[in-house]
Amino acid sequence: MRINETVQFDHIVVGSGLAGLSSALHLARSGRSVAVLTKREIYECNSRLAQGGVACVMDRLDSFDEHVKDTLTAGAGLCDVGAVRTIVEAGPAAIQELIELGAKFTTRGELGYTDEADEFDLGREGGHHKRRILHAGDITGAELERVMIEAVRSMPNIKVFEYHVAIDLVVSSRLDLGGPNRCFGVYVLDVKSGNILTFLAPSTTIACGGAGKVYLYTSNPDVACGSGIAMAYRAGAKIANMEFIQFHPTILYHPTIRSFLISEALRGEGAVLKCRDSRDSEPVEFMQKYHPMKSLAPRDVVARAIDSEMKRTGEECVYLDIRHLDETTLRRRFPNIFAKCLEAGINMAHDLIPVVPAAHFVCGGIKTDVNGASSIQGLYAVGESACTGLHGANRLASNSLLEALVVSRFAAADINARFEEFRQARPNTDAALNWMTGNATDSDEQVVIAHNWDEIRRFMWDYVGIYRTNKRLERAKNRIKLIRKEIEKYYWDFLVTADLVELRNIATVAELIIDSSLKRHESRGLHYNADYPYRDPELDCVDTIIQREL
Repeated sequence: MRINETVQFDHIVVGSGLAGLSSALHLARSGRSVAVLTKREIYECNSRLAQGGVACVMDRLDSFDEHVKDTLTAGAGLCDVGAVRTIVEAGPAAIQELIELGAKFTTRGELGYTDEADEFDLGREGGHHKRRILHAGDITGAELERVMIEAVRSMPNIKVFEYHVAIDLVVSSRLDLGGPNRCFGVYVLDVKSGNILTFLAPSTTIACGGAGKVYLYTSNPDVACGSGIAMAYRAGAKIANMEFIQFHPTILYHPTIRSFLISEALRGEGAVLKCRDSRDSEPVEFMQKYHPMKSLAPRDVVARAIDSEMKRTGEECVYLDIRHLDETTLRRRFPNIFAKCLEAGINMAHDLIPVVPAAHFVCGGIKTDVNGASSIQGLYAVGESACTGLHGANRLASNSLLEALVVSRFAAADINARFEEFRQARPNTDAALNWMTGNATDSDEQVVIAHNWDEIRRFMWDYVGIYRTNKRLERAKNRIKLIRKEIEKYYWDFLVTADLVELRNIATVAELIIDSSLKRHESRGLHYNADYPYRDPELDCVDTIIQREL
């Protein structure tokens, strides 16, 4: 295996979700040549699976102040107030642009309402006190990805490289160039040819999405391995608040249908959570014991409540009850969820829906400002890979797509404004061609990758999940140290494969989550440690920062 090509662009985007494609589109409109790298096909990403919608102030009965207040409340004292307000206030313009691109959001008339039939049907989800969720049925992410992919495909100066796996960033610290740490591009594995390529550009945006596959049970697709966060950490970027992993409270519990999310929008339409006290008893509501908003409480509260009830009763799941709505209404409002439940033998209009929590969203990530700029010059991060300060200790439902749309626009504007600065700092091309295969050979031990992958995901679920203790975290730390040593030796001994790259990234992200959890001596938002069960006011607005020494 060897580098057989150096590819040069004005900008590189790693990832093909909503944030990445939006970044590429806005840069290309300024005349820049843009490469979009994606490890599988362009549509395989977290964004496509988003059901609920985009949180945005669109109703005269709502306000920016109220959206900001709900976001700050959910974020449990860890949000960047300035970033929250900036992103919330930029929402309507981003939505208007999507509509102009051809996005179709559900209207009230489409759902059979005769009053204000042309107005958007605004949903409500956990933590929101007003209806402000624009949606396209219950497949909002798929609709937005469709529109964005079409727009990107129409731009001749954007080239999409499918089945190209980013391995590591090309940064000045690796090239011994001295001066501030700068990013000049990415080393990439062309999966189909097996070659390592060097993509060079004055600036690079990481938009690789989340890291749900670090955990045994997740709502995320297989591509969500935290690769962007891992690469940025290895390159020396600041990583923030990785202890805050959001577990979505309601994933369909079924023996054969895996990782299917039951949208929070059901609870926004009145669905309530119920649990059996014993196998033969009738399920009863329980969220009133945990929060004044009951089943519409923020996700951290709901996930912990479900976990507590399952442990208290010994039951394997809890239930969502939306039987107060008729079948016609449910089929119209939640067509995808209704069909998937029917596939599982569940008619939502007549049956309870069995659900369990699962890893869903990373609220931390690469530390950036509201323009997506990281601590490495020329390196930007947008979407779930980034930590802008919007989410704090717990993401408010449907704020993620809002952030993806808004920050990608800000990032493109910032990159364009600094393009000449970045361009002049580029190294000589030959300086970047330092990828060496050495004595590495093809591996005949793929079982090592599978075994380590499974072990990491299992102990992360058991020890670093919804309920944490110091002892559990220390056990996880001991295991990950040993496994990472094995992986690094394997990485240097054998030629790079896509599976090996993903395993290496999962191990890196797992250790970041563990180390961040050990550093936070309190319980706040999504991070609950039974040894520190209370929130410490002195840690309000204090981020957990981890940065690799170079």
